[in-house]
Amino acid sequence: MTELYTEGAPIRDEKAPDGPIAERWDKRRFSARLVNPANRRKLSIIIVGTGLAGASAAATLGEAGYNIKSFCYQDSPRRAHSIAAQGGINAAKNYRNDGDSIYRLFYDTVKGGDYRARESNVYRLAQVSVEIIDQCVAQGVPFAREYGGLLDNRSFGGVQVSRTFYARGQTGQQLLIGAYQALERQVAAGTVEMYTRHEMLELIVADGRARGIVVRDMVTGEIETHFADAVVLATGGYGNVFFLSTNAMGSNVTATWRAHRKGALFANPCYTQIHPTCIPVSGSYQSKLTLMSESLRNDGRIWVPKQRGDKRDPRDIPEEERDYYLERMYPSFGNLVPRDIASRAAKRVCDEGRGVGPGGLGVYLDFADAIKRLGRPAVEAKYGNLFDMYQRITGENPYEVPMRIYPAVHYTMGGLWVDYDLQSTIPGLFVAGEANFSDHGANRLGASALMQGLADGYFVLPNTINDYLADGPFEKIDENHPAAKEAVESVRTRVQKLLSINGSRTVDSFHRELGQIMWDYCGMERTEEGLNKAIALIRELRDEFWRDVKVTGVNEELNQTLERANRVADFLELAELMCIDALHRRESCGGHFRAESQTEDGEALRHDDEFAYVAAWEFTGVGKPPVLHKEKLEYEYVEMKQRSYK
Repeated sequence: MTELYTEGAPIRDEKAPDGPIAERWDKRRFSARLVNPANRRKLSIIIVGTGLAGASAAATLGEAGYNIKSFCYQDSPRRAHSIAAQGGINAAKNYRNDGDSIYRLFYDTVKGGDYRARESNVYRLAQVSVEIIDQCVAQGVPFAREYGGLLDNRSFGGVQVSRTFYARGQTGQQLLIGAYQALERQVAAGTVEMYTRHEMLELIVADGRARGIVVRDMVTGEIETHFADAVVLATGGYGNVFFLSTNAMGSNVTATWRAHRKGALFANPCYTQIHPTCIPVSGSYQSKLTLMSESLRNDGRIWVPKQRGDKRDPRDIPEEERDYYLERMYPSFGNLVPRDIASRAAKRVCDEGRGVGPGGLGVYLDFADAIKRLGRPAVEAKYGNLFDMYQRITGENPYEVPMRIYPAVHYTMGGLWVDYDLQSTIPGLFVAGEANFSDHGANRLGASALMQGLADGYFVLPNTINDYLADGPFEKIDENHPAAKEAVESVRTRVQKLLSINGSRTVDSFHRELGQIMWDYCGMERTEEGLNKAIALIRELRDEFWRDVKVTGVNEELNQTLERANRVADFLELAELMCIDALHRRESCGGHFRAESQTEDGEALRHDDEFAYVAAWEFTGVGKPPVLHKEKLEYEYVEMKQRSYK
């Protein structure tokens, strides 16, 4: 193992306050320095990404009086991938009076993340969750309501209370529209300058601080530099390294990876979430997979035939010949076990030969009981748009025939390492939402992604970035600064290199092959042998990419092949680090499952004596051993123990 990486000095979060956990966030907010309103007008911030984290941060910081430049590669902030989120957003409101509280949300999140998250960060998230709902209601987000007018709730995996607020199956869309409206208000007010169809390709680090970015105008190909007193990355996760995932096709790792190459540590890259409720792969022509909301597990029952190879119509299989395996294995939580557990259980029954549909890679999600109990109109009111989407994609009516689902890559818990203030190891570079690693540990509970994105953007970052900007404004720099020149030159060189190879293989063929390697060896189940094989295959594929990729067209035009090539080049580097991280962590925890480390009944087996730390990786060069920095995880308020959902 030692030849794959070296171990460096440990790292710790210097900004995390001490004292009672319920007081830490207030303590940090009070101790953080402020910037008076007149001085804010002299300071500028670049925010990359316009999903929930990026849009809410830009809107809030613009409202505070800072000069904001907002960048997205889409043609509108409204096209950010947050819009695709379906099921809901968690908050500890306890409207159902069912025992929920801030502490219980904190506990559920730490347990759901398999005790690999920071206590302080998670507790802050649970505290802020309550404010998020009030903020969004004030913006006009049309959350579902009960007959009496109160906001409605439902349950998601890994919990035994109802704390998930929702707007049918379009929660992400409605929340993003709320944030987008707030953002556009600031655009109209002149505090936010919006740059659409611009992709960040490099970070400018001058005098040890993040001071700007290099972007490519995706319409004209022009390479531009933009400067500010601080930079915020809110660019989402890297699930598309697997090629097939529930992410939008444009979702990528480039912004965070280029920051990593400049010195920002990358934490826990192997923590990948496989979502159990996706429409199964139907053919080699697919370029992405479709998520069916976890909310469906509230009322749908998951089962497979008891007999191997049972090809009968599911409606013809009698009750006594069905295996409701989640209800059987996990009686306390049933169909609402956490995502990593539900996904592995589905894989297990399919590996046994009891899977359904083409290739036997599917399980049934059955609503017959719910329709009988609630009536079809009530089911339609809750899930109608999701059922319609399923029918349009599969041609099957889920009101009459059980849905077929199978796990697929969804979310990434790893990301750039940040401290309690959301600042990376590069001063002045802040990271929000899925792009950072901070809140979910080794597995994310359903409906907590939207919660984290909005918490970071509306409430956390606006309070913590002030402390850094209190030392500003910093010395003005422009395109003539050596750091800016170096960054621009590296972008131009890379672009020209990609265009000059003129090989025989398409970009997508490399991406698809990489995805298959990652799914086979660094997917739901990982082994030492498989990960070593994957690293060798990735290195070979990366060499072939830089030797034989074909990128058509020129830079000075709309060139989607060039865009994809840039992104796949970064995926080829990230993939190796993911496998090294998975190989070095010789335990199972959450979404990271090592076959060599499991309990007698096939559950994840942690080794807290060896691996109770955040793995933060330092870049040393392509193909060179990265340096591992460990941040020790200490628990004062939650007992570290093996998870049980039985």
